[in-house]
Amino acid sequence: MRERVVSFKGGFFNRLLCYWYLFRIKRMDAFNNASMGTHLGFGASFATPPSFPHGIQGVIVAHDAKIGKHCIILHSVTIGNGHGGSPVIGDNCEIGAGAILVGGISIGNNCRIGANCIVAENVPDNSTVVMPHPRILSRTENKIRYRK
Repeated sequence: MRERVVSFKGGFFNRLLCYWYLFRIKRMDAFNNASMGTHLGFGASFATPPSFPHGIQGVIVAHDAKIGKHCIILHSVTIGNGHGGSPVIGDNCEIGAGAILVGGISIGNNCRIGANCIVAENVPDNSTVVMPHPRILSRTENKIRYRK
């Protein structure tokens, strides 16, 4: 039905049919979102299916987000659009409960995003982001370097 609505061809009957399909799609989406509190964007790309250890309750993923291999996403995570697009998340990342990732940012490989962090800037590889107002901890040669 979605393909039919998106690739609309002219004509009165086709227009009525597309409106009916659009109505049905919106009803189904509203029911699913209301019952689970979840929205996985239809254009979002996942390299491999992510792991949802706490279920998908409250997980919201933007339509054009890109998520790498073997990511772990906990409950109530928002990966949303902002200025410059949607986030690009690398491989082997772990995103904590309640984290919010917005804007056209990139999260490196092997990163960990702490619970309730709001990330609106790029995160380098092998880093950990903590605190509600993010502080990035980078691991380089067995030393922890703080970056503001």
